[in-house]
Amino acid sequence: MTDQPTPTMDALRHRAEDLRAQLRDHSHRYYVLGTPIISDAEFDALFDELDALEKAYPELITPDSPTQRVGSDLDERLPKITHPAPMLSLGKAYTADEIRAWRARIDKLLDTSARLAYVVEPKFDGLTVALTYTAGQLTLGATRGDGYTGDDVTANVRTIRSVPVKIPPSGQVVPPSPLVVRGEVVIHKDDFKAFQESMRAQGETRFINPRNTASGALKQLDPAITAARPLTFYAFGIVDAPDGTTPRTQWETLTLLRALGFRVGEDIRRFDHLDALIAYVEAFEGQRHSLPYEIDGLVIKIDDFATYNALGVVGKNPRGAVAYKFPPEVVTTRLISVSVSVGRTGVLTPNAELEPVFVSGATIRQATLNNFEDVARKDVRLGDRVQIKRAGEVIPFVIGPLVEARSGAEMPITPPTVCPFCQSPVAHTEGEVAYYCSNPRCPERVAREIEYFASKGGLDIEGLAEKGIRQLLEKGLIQDEADLFRLTPEQLAELEGYADLKIQNLMTSLAAAKTRPLESVLMALGISGVGTTVAKLLVKHFPSLDALMTATTDDLQTIGGIGPSIAGGVVAWFQDAEHRDKIARLREAGVTMTANTPAAMRSEALTGLTFVLTGTLPTMTRDEAQALIEANGGKVSGSVSKKTSYVVAGENVGSKREKAEALGITILDEAGLKALIP
Repeated sequence: MTDQPTPTMDALRHRAEDLRAQLRDHSHRYYVLGTPIISDAEFDALFDELDALEKAYPELITPDSPTQRVGSDLDERLPKITHPAPMLSLGKAYTADEIRAWRARIDKLLDTSARLAYVVEPKFDGLTVALTYTAGQLTLGATRGDGYTGDDVTANVRTIRSVPVKIPPSGQVVPPSPLVVRGEVVIHKDDFKAFQESMRAQGETRFINPRNTASGALKQLDPAITAARPLTFYAFGIVDAPDGTTPRTQWETLTLLRALGFRVGEDIRRFDHLDALIAYVEAFEGQRHSLPYEIDGLVIKIDDFATYNALGVVGKNPRGAVAYKFPPEVVTTRLISVSVSVGRTGVLTPNAELEPVFVSGATIRQATLNNFEDVARKDVRLGDRVQIKRAGEVIPFVIGPLVEARSGAEMPITPPTVCPFCQSPVAHTEGEVAYYCSNPRCPERVAREIEYFASKGGLDIEGLAEKGIRQLLEKGLIQDEADLFRLTPEQLAELEGYADLKIQNLMTSLAAAKTRPLESVLMALGISGVGTTVAKLLVKHFPSLDALMTATTDDLQTIGGIGPSIAGGVVAWFQDAEHRDKIARLREAGVTMTANTPAAMRSEALTGLTFVLTGTLPTMTRDEAQALIEANGGKVSGSVSKKTSYVVAGENVGSKREKAEALGITILDEAGLKALIP
């Protein structure tokens, strides 16, 4: 293996110039036009490369380099305002070690290892503004701009309901004068979803994410347009005030801002120990989706202002604060091609084949496009640069195209006319979203049906995943679900990858699957519209599969919660000759065909009560707790509301407990739940 040649100074200079040109273009698109074509993470990667290059070769630095100035969102159409004090940006940390390195630099600069306190705040993904109050009256609103000069958006910020026009509203606190408050304008997730829907109804589809929508709204020349956008303002700092009139710490500042009538983020914490702080920020990523607004990280600040100010500024970043950035969840990449998958019901789903891109800790090459109607509505085309989102373990999906990045060579995406797996005609009913493979025996449909049958939501056959099922189909050992129970150890021994222990485990799992309750069998059959709730309703009224097979649509519609569509689907499924034959072979194999009626209803002690489960219970799983509640007449909901009777909380609870406490709802532990049942 040969060493890579060392780049020449000319090559390094050209690379630095190229990076600067890219960053200027992307900054203009992001801050001014509000139509970025790369994600924040991709921008940061370009910036970090240029920054590292200039630090290694200082002779490459130019006065107009993006590394030498704060990012700018200035709009040439709007009047300009000079800020009374610089509104700087922050350095970044991506790991616990980088947070510790930030603190180590502070110790070195202060020549002390004294214990410091820290404040941690959400890093809002919105638009930063500064509000000036004179004698308590709002007199000026400006964007951050380049940190020194901002756009005058006073008329627009006055339309935001969460911006106090007079402070404090109660008149009980005397505000400093003049007072300049720094904060962020955002759009809440629920508000943005509703706004998108209303805009789509009007034929407008260009609003892709809350941040750019908020930015565009704040820079409208007509304040009436701004007023029609669901904007919210959160305050998080004081930029300027007369000496001696403001608190000495960030924590006290946030308290004062609340007292003055400003909205302040709720997820703010103060720490005396760095290790506790690090544990908090590392764990917080899992909570970010429960917040009402989008964030891309957390801001860590030295609480004491005297220490903060003594640390000074390096480049464009104050040394006393750092932004802890989460792995990106939204990135941009190129849509190379579209593949089509077929589900167990025959529905064709388009999938985006992408240029590989790193998002949320994983390299993504594929993302779902949902359905062909969604593709058409979003106007996604082959060759488009698209936004991809992956939140936690959620399957990545295409948010939409970046129309501004189009070259004109992009091609429309159309539904196929034949199934890509069996070449049968594709069916589509006018007015329906889905396109279907018309062949019930399509090999891909059959494979998906068996996968569903064996999944945790079905009969939970451990050791039988997609790869194993396809192997059995290819070898001709099975043709449908019932054939699984006719497999023998001798047949499995002939297959690649099946050692004695694996065979034994699979045979044990197949035997256990036969004893699953009747509602699980119903679920596993994959009847359209029959999910967990419907399966339990059917079993409650029809104690055997034989009884259900003879039911009419009228019989089924007498059950509360069963409408004509589901009733018709159930009856049609059982009338199919192949399905009836499958049921007969499942019965012959010994699969459960009757309900365990004695446990169907133990009592009516919980009738009329609605429960919400959260956290980990000591001796029961969530499913077991839900079954206990329903077996005694109660209902289980996934969210807390005023209609909730009780919240059953275990360990490691989420936001549901806090919401219950705020609504005054009684919270039970596992013992408390059991005490309600005779």
